[in-house]
Amino acid sequence: MKRILILTAGFGEGHNSAARGVRAGLARVAPQVEVELRDLFPETFGIFNEIVRRAYLALINRWPKSWGYVYNWLDRKKDFDKRFQKFRGLKKNLGRLLDRFQPEIVVSTFPPYPYLLQQILGDNRRCKNVAIVTDSITVNAIWYHAPADYFIVANDQSAAVVRNAGVASEKIKVFGFPVSPRFTDFSKDRQSPTEIPPRVLYVISAGTSRAPALVRQLLKLNIQLTVTVGRDEKLRRAIEKATGNHKIDIFGWTDELPRLLCESHVLIGKAGGATVQETVAASCPMIINHVVSGQEEGNARLIAERNSGAIALSNDEVVAQVQRAFANDAKQWREWSANISKLSRPHASLDIAEFLLSI
Repeated sequence: MKRILILTAGFGEGHNSAARGVRAGLARVAPQVEVELRDLFPETFGIFNEIVRRAYLALINRWPKSWGYVYNWLDRKKDFDKRFQKFRGLKKNLGRLLDRFQPEIVVSTFPPYPYLLQQILGDNRRCKNVAIVTDSITVNAIWYHAPADYFIVANDQSAAVVRNAGVASEKIKVFGFPVSPRFTDFSKDRQSPTEIPPRVLYVISAGTSRAPALVRQLLKLNIQLTVTVGRDEKLRRAIEKATGNHKIDIFGWTDELPRLLCESHVLIGKAGGATVQETVAASCPMIINHVVSGQEEGNARLIAERNSGAIALSNDEVVAQVQRAFANDAKQWREWSANISKLSRPHASLDIAEFLLSI
C-alpha cells in the first residue's frame, strides 16, 4: 500500500486548501492509499508559531502593501537551503515523522519543506519530493529553487515562470490548483442573471472594517446577496446590523463554498490563492477588492488579464463593477463568464492524485 505524506502550514489559507484538496483527491481516486496530512510548525514552535502566524495574517490583511517588501526581499535571495539548515527543531520533527511513516511520496504545499526533506534524506532518498506551488504567475524564488523532483503549478503562465528560472520542463506539471473535488459535483449551468436576480457572493476574509458599509451599498442593488464571515462573530453582528430589514444569507465558517460558488454569478473577495483558484474552478467571475502585494498580485493579474472579472479596491468601485456586470442584458458578465470558463480546472485534485499514484 502506497504511503503519501502531505505537509502544510497555516500561513495563509492557500497552503492548507491545497493540502486538503490533494488529500480529498486521493481519497476519491485511491481510498486504499495511506495518507497523512501534517502541519509541523505548531508542533515544533508551539505558542511562538501562533504569535508569528497571527502577526503575518494581520499584516497581509490590514497592511497588504507592506508585505510586498518582505516578498520581494525573499524573491532576491538565493541561499534558501543554507537558511533552512537553521530550522533544527523542524527538521528533527520531520525526521521522526519520516522514520515512523516511511512515505513513498512527500507532497509539500509550503516552500520550506522540500529543502528540509533533502537535507534530512540527501540525494539517495527513496521517496519522491513533490512541491505544490500555491503562487500564481508571480511565483517567488523560494519555490523554484527548491530541490523538488516535481513542481505542480496552477496554470501555463506559472509554468513559464518556473521554467524560465531554470527548472527542467519535465519536472513541471500543469494540473491546476488542487481545489476540493466537490467542485466537480455541482453543475455550473447557472440561470442567466437576466432571468433571476443576480446572485452575488461576498467572502469577507480581509478589509473587515469596511465590509458592513459595502454590504449596505450592495443591498441597494437588485441582487441576491450571500455573505460569509468565517469564525468572526463580531463581524457577523456588524453585517447583521448593516442588513437592516433586508433578507440575505450569512454564513460563518462553512464547507459549502464549492456549492455557493457554483450557484453564484459573481464573487467579491480578496486575491488569495485559494479564493481565486476556487472561483476559477467554479467558473464564477470575480471582483477582487483586496490584494496583498507580492504573492497575490499574480492571482489578481490572472483574473484581470484574462478578462474574467475586475479589480476594485474601494467600496464604490466594487458597487460600480457589480452594476457594470449586469447592465445591458448582463453583457459584461457573459464575457467574464465565458473567459473564466476557459481557465477552469475543477478536476485538478483528481488529476494530481492520479499523477502521484503513477510516480
